[in-house]
Amino acid sequence: MDVLMKIIQLVLSLSILVLVHEFGHFIAARIFKIRVEKFYMFFNPNFSIVRFKKVHGKWRFAWFCKNVPEKYIEHERIDPVTNKKDVSYEAIDLTSLPEDDWRTDEEHTEFGIGWVPLGGYCKISGMIDESMDMAQMNEPAQDWEFRSRPAWQRLIVMVGGVVMNVVLAYFIFTGLLISQGSQYLPTSEVNKYGIYTDDLGKELGLKDGDKILSIDGEQIENFDQIIMTIILNKPEVIEVERDGETVVLNLSEDVINKLIKAQSPFISYRTPFVINDFAPGSLAKKAGMQKGDRIIYVEDNMTPYYQDFTKIIKQYAGKDINIGVIRDNDTLNIPIALAEDALLGVYVEPVLELKTQNYSFVEAIPEGFSQTGKEISDYWKQLKLIFNPSTKAYESLGGFISIGSIFPDKFNWIQFWRLTAFLSIILAVMNILPIPALDGGHVLFLLIEMITRRKPSDRFMEIAQSVGLIILLILLIYANGNDIIRLFR
Repeated sequence: MDVLMKIIQLVLSLSILVLVHEFGHFIAARIFKIRVEKFYMFFNPNFSIVRFKKVHGKWRFAWFCKNVPEKYIEHERIDPVTNKKDVSYEAIDLTSLPEDDWRTDEEHTEFGIGWVPLGGYCKISGMIDESMDMAQMNEPAQDWEFRSRPAWQRLIVMVGGVVMNVVLAYFIFTGLLISQGSQYLPTSEVNKYGIYTDDLGKELGLKDGDKILSIDGEQIENFDQIIMTIILNKPEVIEVERDGETVVLNLSEDVINKLIKAQSPFISYRTPFVINDFAPGSLAKKAGMQKGDRIIYVEDNMTPYYQDFTKIIKQYAGKDINIGVIRDNDTLNIPIALAEDALLGVYVEPVLELKTQNYSFVEAIPEGFSQTGKEISDYWKQLKLIFNPSTKAYESLGGFISIGSIFPDKFNWIQFWRLTAFLSIILAVMNILPIPALDGGHVLFLLIEMITRRKPSDRFMEIAQSVGLIILLILLIYANGNDIIRLFR
């Protein structure tokens, strides 16, 4: 059930993102009176769940139907001299079709929902896109086609999808700031008790109890941003307070690679183990522990912090032990018979205070811009890491399984919208990359055309589109292959 909920959230989020992205292309094309032939959510090879279109002034719907063939008939023949396949296209005489045939009215867009729940598309007339519809390109250019418009108009149409994804992310971030505000754990709050670090952190020179002061001289207000700051900014030093003294730790060049490969955060915050409440049937409550008790040792092992306790307690599973607690300035020794799971059945009192910043409507508008810009900048830095062979970040590249795993097991609207905004930024940045078949590839060729005053040939664009699709397919297979390999590790 948990996996199903993740899948539902992933499909819903991607559906919203694709609709918004393709709507950006659609609305830009319509502003310049460029004909949009199809606008589909999900892909529809041979079959559509629903198709609808305004034909001669009336809306027509078709449910669970085969797709109407395009207005071109493809003819193939083998050249007897060269023995190569020759493809030609013959346009259907639309006047010979019944009046209610959808192909008889070309002025309106056909909308629909496909049956393959990944992505979607907006088919613009006179444009070489992923549909690879070359039949239309073999006919004389029409005034209402994409290829007939000036380069600056075509450029706006191509960036329309990316712009709409950024706009969507901005509105989500701004809406969440207005309704929820922002909440985070200040580094200064963590420094009350210091950090807890694993073996990787110790390898970097950190120790339990260190208080992080700065990274390359910059103080990090939000504790949760420390790891990402190290990964993205590649700092040279971390400054910490240790036993009342300031210690400067130099970071090695391979630190980024190690952090990217880490299965869990290499630092976390330490907290005293203060009992806040008891679970039903709690062994601790039966043994005489009370709310507000602070656990400080297990047998002969001092455990002043919760993390110390969790490391020690498992070795005493199923045994009778003594646990020391502080209650009203008195130290008590409480005997307890642990079960095989070594659980006390208690809830830990939250000692560290989160900082909450509320925003009015006016205050949220500029803050939304700031947050959107930071997300774009951070993801761009992540992409640079992926394409940098020295970091080997490409080994951590993931596909749909990785994306789906970031969604929670239970549906939460706030978390859903946060993740959707994050994925919208990813979609925008990825699409603007100068790779043929992506929006960025078309933008690149349009910029070259505007500078050189020479338009690439249809044949060149066809080849470039094919190369781009192959590159994307390889990346898709690699990313999802990584996911599958991780499942069996």
